[in-house]
This record gives sequence, C-alpha cells and structure tokens, in this order.
Amino acid sequence: MTTNVQEPSLLPPSAIPEGCVPWNGEHARVWADAAVPWWVPVRPRRWSFELALWCAVLVAFALLTTTDLPPELAALLPLQVMWSLWRPEVVRFSAPVLIALVAVRATELSWPALVCATLLVLASVTTTELRARARARQRRSALAAAGGVTAVPPDADGRVRRGGLFLKFGAGVGVPGVVLIVTADLWRWTSDRQVALAEGLFIVGLALTMLLSGTLGRRRALTLRATPAPVLRVLVGKDDHEDAVVYAMDDMAALRPLFTVATRAVREDENGEEDKDDKGDKGDEEELEELLDAPAKTGARAPLREAVLYGIPCDGAEILLLSAAKEPGEPPVAEWSTGPVRPLAAGAARRRIAREKRAAVRAARDKARDEELAATVRAGTVVVPVRRWRAGPVDWLASFLTVQWCLGYFLLGIDDSLWFRGLLLLFGLMCAVRVPVKLRWRITADRTGIWLNRLRAPRHIPWDELRAARRESFELQLRVRDGDNWAVAAPRWAWWQRRRGLIHPYDALAAELSAMIADPALRPTGESEVGERGRQLWPFAVLLGLAWTALLVTRWLS
Repeated sequence: MTTNVQEPSLLPPSAIPEGCVPWNGEHARVWADAAVPWWVPVRPRRWSFELALWCAVLVAFALLTTTDLPPELAALLPLQVMWSLWRPEVVRFSAPVLIALVAVRATELSWPALVCATLLVLASVTTTELRARARARQRRSALAAAGGVTAVPPDADGRVRRGGLFLKFGAGVGVPGVVLIVTADLWRWTSDRQVALAEGLFIVGLALTMLLSGTLGRRRALTLRATPAPVLRVLVGKDDHEDAVVYAMDDMAALRPLFTVATRAVREDENGEEDKDDKGDKGDEEELEELLDAPAKTGARAPLREAVLYGIPCDGAEILLLSAAKEPGEPPVAEWSTGPVRPLAAGAARRRIAREKRAAVRAARDKARDEELAATVRAGTVVVPVRRWRAGPVDWLASFLTVQWCLGYFLLGIDDSLWFRGLLLLFGLMCAVRVPVKLRWRITADRTGIWLNRLRAPRHIPWDELRAARRESFELQLRVRDGDNWAVAAPRWAWWQRRRGLIHPYDALAAELSAMIADPALRPTGESEVGERGRQLWPFAVLLGLAWTALLVTRWLS
C-alpha cells in the first residue's frame, strides 16, 4: 500500500541523452544495500545542522563553566561531533590532533573526561571510515549502472552559486573569533581569559568549517560542469522540505527512496550577463511569489517525475537533475544540488514511508477540517467597518513560558564570570523584546488592508500585498509579497483539540483572513482610526529590560 500510485510525469525523448539507461533492478538494489548501517549518522539537513550548531555552542560553554577542561579541548570536543556529522573529511585530521591534546593534558584531566574523549574519538573515526567505505561502494555501483554512458550537463556554462553563502558567512564569522584569541590575555580574571580563548578557538573552527564546506561544494560543482558526467534515468519527487527524493526508475509506487538532496531550479534569466539587473530582479520576484503561494507543509508525498541524473550519486556528492516539468507542455527543469547527497538506509526508508502514510492521513483530515472551517467562516462572516483580532489566552500562556525560561536561567546562573553575566543579560533582553509582542499583538483590518502593532509605529499591509495567512505548527504566519513576513507563536495540542472538538484561535484567525484575501466582498468597508491600530510596544519592552537589568545588578552586587 502506498500514498502515491499515479503515473509519473515523463521527460520528452529529446531531453534524454543517447544511451542513457534506467537505474533499476539489481543495480539500484546493490546501491541501496551499500548504505551505512542505521546507527551511523548521515549528513543532516541544513535546519538540523543549525540546531546541532547551537547545541555545540551551548555544550562548549557548559564544558568551560562546569568542568576543568583546558580551553582547547573544550572547543575541540564539540567541533569533533559537528565534523563527524557534517564534514567527515575533517575527522581524519582532527582525530590525531585531539588524541595528541588528550595525551599532553592527560595528567590534568579527570578520568571521566579521559573516557569521554576516548569514546568520542573512537566513535567519530569509526563512523567516518564506515561512511567512506559505503561511499566507495556506492560510487562503483552507480558507475556500473551507468554503463559508461556520459553526457555534458545542461546549463554547464551558467553561473555557479554553490558554496557562496558558506564562503561569505565563514569569512564574517572568523573575524570575531580571531579577535577573541588575540585579546584573550587582556582579560583580568583567569576564568574570563579561558572562556575568551575557548570561544575564540570554537568560532574560528566554525569559520574554517564553513569555508571548507563552501570551497568543497564549489569545487565539486565546477568539476561536475567541466566534464561529461555519468547519466542515469530515475524518478524524482519532493519531500516536505522541498528536497528532491530520488527513486529507482522501476519503483513506480515509490516504495524505496534511494537518497535525498537539496536542489535549486535553474531559471532562464540566470544565464544572462551580470549587468542585466532588471531581469534578475524580476526573476527573484517571481521566485519569491512562488514561495509565498506555496501550500503549507503537510508531509504528504508529491507526484513523481521522470528525470535524468547527471553525476555519481553517493554520500556527499554533487548532482544535477533534469526532470519533467510539473505542468504538461512546459520544458524540463534543471535542478542543481545545493547540498550533499544523503543516502537512505533501509530502516530510514521504511520510517520515511511510514511517516508519509501517516502524513497523508493527517493531510486528508486537516484538509476536510480546513474546508469545513472555511465554509463556516464564510457563512458567518458579517461585513463590518473595521475588524480586529488580538492576543488571547494561548498568547498569555506563551508569554508565561517565555518568562519562566528567563527565570530558569537566572536561578541556574551559578557562574559569576563576565561571560556568563553577559549571556544572562542578553537572554533577558531578548525575552523583554518578545514578551510585549506576545502579550499585546493586535491585527486591525479595514478596507485598505491590515495594520500590525509592533515595537515601533504600526505597520500597514495593503490587501494586494498580503499573500496568505496560515497556521504552521505553533505559528500564525502572515505572508507578505515583499518577503517581510509576520509571525507569532503559541502552544498548540492537536490531539487534545481533536478529542474535544476545539478550534485553535490561530486556525480561526487564519481562516477568516484567508477568506478576506480571497473574496474582497468579505473585507471591512470602513477605515480604521489611529487609536484602533494598537499602541507602540517599545515602552513596555524598555520597562521589562530595565527590570531585568536591575534584578541582575542587584544579584551581582549582593
């Protein structure tokens, strides 16, 4: 049983290179079986890496403040975990360095620290070697499946964007790290000097990792464009993150995904000269509009399309997919990878299929609920001069949880170093900015558009600029044409709402606003007054910030 049994969209014969064979049967099975075991971590998605990055920062800070580890080990241990997940090429060089540091500092370390460092080195080296061997097996299997057939990728002379973001961001991140290392000896207290040195080493390690990732990604993309690449015919779909999911050509029911890869479609206006700014701006606007008009994430599987895969698919590889267009009669779409290939083991593939089946059931249930809610809203909407929505009990609960989060940091703040005090002050000020918005947000709709109160003056969004209103996960999101979207988050318990037959306030608000966006006849007919658009929230934020600062200063002085 599957959630997708429809026939895939086919490529025109002219788009398929001569001699290109389907990737199916025994070759696809051998390639899939060459994947690493289920317990070996694979390259995470970009959002997973961002989460891991923040966790690494917190772990590095916790190691410094709660253990007696030297600064270089406190910085290198979290980096080693990140490298083993994201950049396994580095582990072969970083593991000997880590072993040398542990050997030199062995007399200064406690036995739990020695055991943990040893286990970390063994785990990272083992998983890296297993992934390297699996990568070699997959390369051999893919080359055998291609049968020696190669072709020059389309758009080979186009602009190469791969790695640019990491190169720029890595260069910017490295500057404060170098400053911290150089100025570490200028701090008064020993603990502050150690924190400065460790944080500087950690930030420099992150910067070098980003620079290496950008360089490797760009070099692999250039290599793929420079010479004829092996080609295979495959089936491709999209997952909930808009990543490409590749299947064997004979897997019409999409029962065994082989790998996923983040891709970016190539537009025709990208191949012109650099001075054609108008065309580039127009293309960016069209891409933004497609993004804003995209349906909300449901987890359901997208229809399959036939595609030609250029490159050698394996862990970490760069590829190009020339796939059939979504609409009949349109030309094929070239999609360059913007991230590494992520193979799926058999267990991961089964879990993905199970998630997609559950997502299809949820999507059908949510669609029926949304249609019923939309019909109820349309039938019950009364045209009024001005319509207003404001924060309610769920927003008050979200504010309470945010305050408790800050107070938890305050109560657990046992370190009196300058670094920890600065971090505690920063967390409190961030909460002081967010809590007023959660407690006092207001949306006012009139005939000209909607008004959003904020820290400064209220913001006006004309109806023509408001693209969509939706609830995604815990957030109420208003999508705007210029990309400056608005969102507010509050707790949500879907199972309890279904059981009690309740409607989340964000669902009702999104349905009502969506009806007004779609049907101008349902929009308010009057024009709101200045007092109806909500007050500025910055005085409230300033009071909270001053109160938090006074609380911290009182504690530090005592």
